[in-house]
Amino acid sequence: MLRTQPKTGDEDPDPSGYAAARLLLLNEKERPGPPRRAALAHLTDQWLAALFDTARAAAGIRGAALVAVGGYGRGELSPRSDLDLVLLHDGTAGPREIAALADRLWYPVWDLGLALDHSVRTPAEARRTAAEDLKVQLGLLDARPVAGDLGLVAALRTAVLADWRGQAARRLPELDALCRDRAERQGELRFLLEPDLKEARGGLRDATALRAVAASWLADAPRAGLDTARRTLLDTRDALHLATGRATDRLALQEQDQIAADLGLPDADALLRQVYEAARTIAYATDITWREVNRVLRARSARHRLRTALGGGARRREPERTPLAEGVVEQDGEAVLARTARPERDPVLPLRAASAAARAGLPLSPHAVRRLARDAAPLPVPWPAEAREEFVTLLGAGEPAVAVWEALEAEGLITRLLPDWERVRCRPQRNAVHTWTVDRHLVETAVRAAALTRRVGRPDLLLTAALLHDLGKGWPGDHSVTGEIIARDTAARIGFDPADTAVVATLVRHHLLLADTATRRDLDDPATVRAVAAAVGSAATLELLHALTEADALATGPAAWSAWRGSLVAELVRRTAAELAGGRAPEDPGPAGPSAEQERLAAEALRTGGPVLSLRTRPEAEQAGGGRCEQTGAELLIALPDRPGVLPAAAGVLALHRLTVRAAELRTVAPPEGAAPGAVLVLNWRVAAAFGALPQAATLRTDLLRALDGSLDIAARLAERDAARPPRRGTPPQPPRVTVAPAASHQATVIEIRAQDAPGLLHRIGRALEGAGVRVRSAHVSTLGGDAVDAFYVTAPDGRPLADPAAAALARSLEAALGDPPG
Repeated sequence: MLRTQPKTGDEDPDPSGYAAARLLLLNEKERPGPPRRAALAHLTDQWLAALFDTARAAAGIRGAALVAVGGYGRGELSPRSDLDLVLLHDGTAGPREIAALADRLWYPVWDLGLALDHSVRTPAEARRTAAEDLKVQLGLLDARPVAGDLGLVAALRTAVLADWRGQAARRLPELDALCRDRAERQGELRFLLEPDLKEARGGLRDATALRAVAASWLADAPRAGLDTARRTLLDTRDALHLATGRATDRLALQEQDQIAADLGLPDADALLRQVYEAARTIAYATDITWREVNRVLRARSARHRLRTALGGGARRREPERTPLAEGVVEQDGEAVLARTARPERDPVLPLRAASAAARAGLPLSPHAVRRLARDAAPLPVPWPAEAREEFVTLLGAGEPAVAVWEALEAEGLITRLLPDWERVRCRPQRNAVHTWTVDRHLVETAVRAAALTRRVGRPDLLLTAALLHDLGKGWPGDHSVTGEIIARDTAARIGFDPADTAVVATLVRHHLLLADTATRRDLDDPATVRAVAAAVGSAATLELLHALTEADALATGPAAWSAWRGSLVAELVRRTAAELAGGRAPEDPGPAGPSAEQERLAAEALRTGGPVLSLRTRPEAEQAGGGRCEQTGAELLIALPDRPGVLPAAAGVLALHRLTVRAAELRTVAPPEGAAPGAVLVLNWRVAAAFGALPQAATLRTDLLRALDGSLDIAARLAERDAARPPRRGTPPQPPRVTVAPAASHQATVIEIRAQDAPGLLHRIGRALEGAGVRVRSAHVSTLGGDAVDAFYVTAPDGRPLADPAAAALARSLEAALGDPPG
């Protein structure tokens, strides 16, 4: 321990003793981290206290104190940290005496070459300056006495904290803006190859801001992992200061190997991954904290307006709760769990809550995520259908999915769902082309792919492959080869059948194929195109690979994709598609024949005049392992004599009863021999109850009859519901895409519709087709995550396929009708 003794006369304590003790302390290998920082602060306190006592005695001043503020006030002295000091005095001494005292304090510090941030103020001046300068006020929140009049410092601390809490409604938004501006300038720490440990978003400045918010008593940051994250960044900065001998906060590439070794880590990647983990924790806590601050301030403002309007007699009201999905509601601008939610009996709830939040453009409440992580039952493997659909819906939500994914990640839910995710979490990519870490790049690729789902027939496979395509980077070897194995296992875990799993594995194995071939091979060489065709195998997979290639490049960084590169890839895809088609497009085999149950219902509909309904709970919707694994799902068959308006009426009734259509088929069944003439329409629906239990078949039949005779105005009812629904806050959905499938059938014109799934979508499609005066011979409807992928076999009134101009006009009119707002 350093012992400083004042010299005789007016001489100050010898700084050489402090300098020697400081050097010994910094070279101690046995005491790194918080103990060394605390010891360094204590050592500095002792020296400055002796310096202050000597100087004050020489100046004959009583009412004064030396105060440490900022990082020094918190006792967080890194080897090259500034000394943030305030010389506080009560104003009784004259300016000359105070100036002499300050000189005796500051010059010895400067003589040692230590950086010094200093000021001389009375308590009133300190408070006044803090009121004008937010940074000064933040520093004073950590004020700590080093020497002198302790009562003077205590009074200032009390006053500063009272000011901070009293002015919180004004100062916290200023602090929020300050943090956002800094983040814009410095970037996100966890994605930078040479991050600034202090100034970048998720760095030490943000950790200090969270302490300031907590001191306001207005809101508090999540505590889990925050102290550890802060300590990690401080330890790294200590090692950086010692390695460079400079007061720097930027973790330069050339220093990372040495710093990793000094911290006992295997390599620079391990160092960056540890730093990124810490930054992610602080950034997530920052997001939650500022969201809570803004919520509290909005609530205060609303209560104030209400009290003013009612003359002070306002009562506190319960916040509104708007249903989003089964077990999930919106409250105060967040997606939260419903009061009736039971995560321990509903293993799909984490994914359902996540997809509902992302589709609504809402953050997922941290309290909800914490409860889901603690209580939710594990999903069976393979996942049930609802889990897979909710997972794909989450990925397809676009930009809002990122924040929801981060919330799940913060509580460990992602690695519970996808165990292989652990190897790529926060993994750096030492390539200037890449903007993100591996894990964030995968999420960003899914976001980019969500904007391309209208281009493909299987958006669920595109989104899944986008998320998985670089999982192999967590293992040695070629990441495409390794990734194929991981993708195959993961897709099967998610619940895809063997054929779909093989497609996902192929996409991952060859996700670099199109870009590499288009830019490095001769496209005029037939062998080039044949090799690509052999690797891809089918036109449908080629279509998916084309979209994945673009999404991957766009999510990599601005240098990875250009119009030139895109045109080369598109030309390669065009030539490969021709090679796969062999000069002709395969014909759709058309629908299979009706089942025995469908024929029975058709006969019953002919006999009674219909409609005849059969509603059966689907076996996969039953409980598995004691837990609810799917929304209440069922197969609904409807049979009735062919007549105009059946499709929009039936679809509208299902929408009114909040039934989600997962898949549907419409077919025309000819009457059996000897029966009365006239075809029967049979609609086979796979539906799930969005909320609560399924309706009774009798209720559905009654409403269908009313819709068909015109006494139930479905369009008006759905429009009323749409008007009452809160506006979507997330990324606007991609516009619908309607195309004519060329040469897909000789008996009908095939219209393919790809659109954002929404309540009443199929009703609107049916109305548009009816309005166009075409007959629907059959239909195949599927919902893949958040996307509807539908095919309608239509004919002219005479039963023939539409002429090409008429088919093109129908596609344009459908696209326009679906692009208009509902109602």
